[in-house]
Amino acid sequence: MLFKAMGTVVDAPAVVTEKEVVAENMLGDKKVTVVFVLGGPGSGKGTQCSNIVEHFGFTHLSAGDLLRAEIKSGSENGTMIENMIKEGKIVPSEVTIKLLQQAMIKNENDKFLIDGFPRNEENRAAFENVTKISPAFVLFFNCSEEEMERRLLGRNEVSFFTYVLMFGLCVLIKTTIFVFPTICIVLQGRVDDNIETIRKRFKVFVESSLPVIEYYDAKDKVKKIDAAKPIPEVFEDVKAIFAPYAKVIV
Repeated sequence: MLFKAMGTVVDAPAVVTEKEVVAENMLGDKKVTVVFVLGGPGSGKGTQCSNIVEHFGFTHLSAGDLLRAEIKSGSENGTMIENMIKEGKIVPSEVTIKLLQQAMIKNENDKFLIDGFPRNEENRAAFENVTKISPAFVLFFNCSEEEMERRLLGRNEVSFFTYVLMFGLCVLIKTTIFVFPTICIVLQGRVDDNIETIRKRFKVFVESSLPVIEYYDAKDKVKKIDAAKPIPEVFEDVKAIFAPYAKVIV
């Protein structure tokens, strides 16, 4: 099982061949190259997506970001999505896929990283059936639960940078801000970065997302990355996979 390998030896990064690069994906009359980016929470895929965008000219699409943007737009579709989330219902795959489709059509780029999607087999089948797009490959950030847990909990570690303001002391601890008369405290981390919710997220990933990875692995479309390594080393492996997509400097 792939997830059990998270923390053991993983495959060496496989270089994408020219044949894979020229994947016959279509979006209307637009040819696109799609790479699904999957990995457990804390595997570092977000950081590496930013590196891929910068160095290889891909556009990064996050299903979660698109849903939040649609809600914020105040559209009828956004209201429907917001109500479903409030009621604890799962947003239908078709809704998310339509947002991804629209984002790819509107964007002038033809190379896309789809981050955190498909989350399950139903997502995967619906995406391929609706868009008629098969990913060039799946970039899987393979990391042990122990390491991912350490990273996620580490987001809540406190680092202090102090300096004196006119009316008091400001203590900076990275992300969320609370203002008091004399002290400004900025706390790092996500609301759901606690041991119980982290382990629930791992469970969801194993039960829902791993079957997607196994499906594409059977088609020889999974490029596994040892995501337990330091960030620069992980990116070296990523670069080996994306070498055929390197930007051409004129």
